[in-house]
Formats: sequence, C-alpha cells, structure tokens
Amino acid sequence: MASEESFSRPLSALEAVRGRRSVRAFTAEPVPRAVVEEILEAASRAPSGSNIQPWKVHAVSGAAREALSAELRAAHFNPADTQAGAEYTYYPTQWFEPYLGRRRKIGWDLYGLLGIAKGDREAMAHQHARNYDFFGAPVGLFFTMDRRMEQGSWLDVGMFMENVMVAARGFGLDTCPQAAFITYHRIVRRHLDIPDTDILLSGMALGHADPDAPENRLETERAPVADFTRFHGF
Repeated sequence: MASEESFSRPLSALEAVRGRRSVRAFTAEPVPRAVVEEILEAASRAPSGSNIQPWKVHAVSGAAREALSAELRAAHFNPADTQAGAEYTYYPTQWFEPYLGRRRKIGWDLYGLLGIAKGDREAMAHQHARNYDFFGAPVGLFFTMDRRMEQGSWLDVGMFMENVMVAARGFGLDTCPQAAFITYHRIVRRHLDIPDTDILLSGMALGHADPDAPENRLETERAPVADFTRFHGF
C-alpha cells in the first residue's frame, strides 16, 4: 500500500500547470482508489456547455489492467489482427508547418534519449507498444462520451482531462494522455464493458514518474506567448 508520505504537499495552481508533462515511464507504486476518486472529483469542476458534463471515465488497475494490456500488446504485434481501427482521425491527413516540425522534433528527441536510431522500426514499434502497458503506470483512465454529442462536448471533455492531469500534480503524481488506445477501441470497450453508443476519446496513464528513466528527461519546447496570441485593446 502507498503511504501518505508518497504524496507531496499540494502545489499552487501555477506550479501544477507548469509541472504537467507527459511521462512515459512510471514506477509500480500503487495509487489508492481514494486518491483517484479525489482527482476525478476535483476535475469534475471543469466547465461544460449548459453544465451537461458529457464526460465518462473508466478507471482500471490490478488484474483488470493486466488483462487489458496483455491483449492490447498482442494485437499491436500482430499485423493480421482484425480488431484495429481508430475511432476517429486524431491528426491531420496532410501535415504542414509549424506542426510537422514540432512533431518530428519531439519524436527524435524522445528516440535520442532512448538510443533508438533513425529507421529502427522494430525498436520504434516496441517503444510504441509501451503505450498499451500504460508505460508501467498502475492506473489507466479511459475517457468516453455519448457519440451523439457534437463538437462542443469534445471541448468539454478536453477541459475535464486537463483538470485530471493538473489535479494529479497536486498529489505529486504524473500522467500521460494517450490517443494510442483509440486504434484498439474494440478491445478496450470489450474489457471495460463500454457500450457502442459511447465513443472512446482517449486513455491516460496515472502514477508516480520513474526518476531514473531516461525518457522522463524529455523537455518539450513551447512557443512563446507572442507566437500564438494577439492582444486587442490593451
């Protein structure tokens, strides 16, 4: 069992936001259900149009997590698996700048830390497969909503997910949002009894970051405010 000392003092709002990062290696230290519930309760203060609160969450740990991960990894390494098929298109079908350059940079920065050479497709595939083990995190979260909802509800769920990640920082925990799971949504929904009427939007790893993992030294760049903001009337 995790002790109370495992969780640090609450961070300020700015500390939590600035400290959020996508962690790709976790320790096996458990996260108590009570902590997960408190994170989700805090996150539920996210805004939503007309307070409809369209988000739904499936939290998985223990034996249920292990069984799900095993089938996902098997499907990932089996090109003939017929269960693959993304729920929706996450990225643009045609890349363009500055987004293409940003995507390439984070990919090669990560592979550089892991010692994966350019063109080593086997090593890349094994690294990608770690998504399906939640990068070793003891808790996986899946975010769904009724597929009849429109684009506004996607914004609502996104704000809820950000709240989850920031609230987790308040407990000294880290996260990694993972769209990789949408490729195998059929497997996820079967394991977690998610009805076909709900769309799987994303998964998320939740746990304690492994301080010794080289990939957790990845520091992503952010564009300066002046690049994405235009001030009017100030």
